[in-house]
Amino acid sequence: MRGDPRRCWTMTVKQGRQWRSMCKGLVLGTLLTSCMILLYCLSTPQIHFNLPEVPVPYSCAHRPSQLQTKPTTNSSHQAHGPACAPKVDIMFMKTHKTASSTFLNILFRFGEKHRLKFAFPDSRNDFFYPSLFERSHVKDYRPGMCFNVICNHLRFNAAEVAKLLPMDTSYITILRDPAELFESSFHYFGRLVPFTWRIPGDDKLTEFLRDPLYYFDPEGFNSFYLKNLLFFDFGQDNTLQPDDPRVEEGIKFITDRFQLVMLVEHFEESLILLKETLCWEMDDLLFFKLNARKGSTVSKLTPELRVRALEWNAIDWKLYQHFNQTFWKKADAYGRRRMAEEVAELRRRNAAMTSICIEGGHAVEAGSIQETDMQPWQPIGEKSIMGYNLKKNVDKAHQKLCRKMLMPELQYLTELGVNLWITRLWGHVRDVINCLEDTRSTVADCAPGFCQFKDGPDTELEEDGSAAA
Repeated sequence: MRGDPRRCWTMTVKQGRQWRSMCKGLVLGTLLTSCMILLYCLSTPQIHFNLPEVPVPYSCAHRPSQLQTKPTTNSSHQAHGPACAPKVDIMFMKTHKTASSTFLNILFRFGEKHRLKFAFPDSRNDFFYPSLFERSHVKDYRPGMCFNVICNHLRFNAAEVAKLLPMDTSYITILRDPAELFESSFHYFGRLVPFTWRIPGDDKLTEFLRDPLYYFDPEGFNSFYLKNLLFFDFGQDNTLQPDDPRVEEGIKFITDRFQLVMLVEHFEESLILLKETLCWEMDDLLFFKLNARKGSTVSKLTPELRVRALEWNAIDWKLYQHFNQTFWKKADAYGRRRMAEEVAELRRRNAAMTSICIEGGHAVEAGSIQETDMQPWQPIGEKSIMGYNLKKNVDKAHQKLCRKMLMPELQYLTELGVNLWITRLWGHVRDVINCLEDTRSTVADCAPGFCQFKDGPDTELEEDGSAAA
């Protein structure tokens, strides 16, 4: 009995689509694997042996006569006490998913204002993270060189940092509630962690937290992003049991080295304490929130999921609780009323800058950002990070400041002379992956121009300002 020709044709079309889908998946998997291997090879730091030990100076600050001193102030803004000079030798430990890009923008502007020398990475926007930091990772490093600031992502290595920066360096960092950080990290880095690929369903975060030990592979590629990421960033072992004595030793190690540990949940209060610690001016603290996710992509953790996330990141929770206590002790010593008044003043100044600089007065989705230079980096698979449009009629007195305050991290690094060719290469990889995930696209649509990038610090970032994760 002969079959219905229309039915045969329909089956042939369906089979053809299935084969095309399978081929596209195969190409995507092969491309992703190959690119990961390529990027790993390109980003593996060169081994340097026997760097001579040349002591760094006590301070790399300008001569006191070159620094503008300011009197200390009380809550009514009346001058009192001895004058102090702004501290300019700074180690900012840039932790992940903690508003650190916003703070980096503050630090970049402060560095330009005082003509400070930054220790920057070479070819990328981090110091070969997740490898432990080494001085040899610094672009054009020579023993005995004087650097004022280091602030890009690194995995903390106290001994190597101490051999790079002067003895009077102020060590600053920032933490975030570990449950919220885990949710953000899972969203942002999840596709870069291979063990998440086998988690079924659309709500992978909830499924993972139901039984994290079933899915988690401590030896897996990039697995550190999804367990005690803060503790890992500080150079510690993120897979320890919470009651292991080395956890308390690690927390004490961090406490002994950092003069100020800021909190994302109290960012403005943190900046006021920073101003006090470093003898900065209120104008040095102005900021716009950078790298914020649009609300529709933020998973609201239920009370049950929050408990599970904190249990899974128990070491980070211990770390956060410890520094939450020390933070409010500093706030009490500063004066809660005085703190509230200065936070209100900072908010007033930020609101004034918003009205001067930002079109519409608020952040917009990536597709609505008009200038390439204002496009933030986006994670694989979506464009969830918001940005800003600069007003077109900004008065001349504020044009430069507005642009700097709104500039995403990668574009600012390029402007400061950092060569980001590996970062740009990773951006091209991400764009091809995103393109291939579009069921309407073919390999031919996505592949052209994949490797068309130039080496050199003056090469423009790609359209979305991409960066290595």
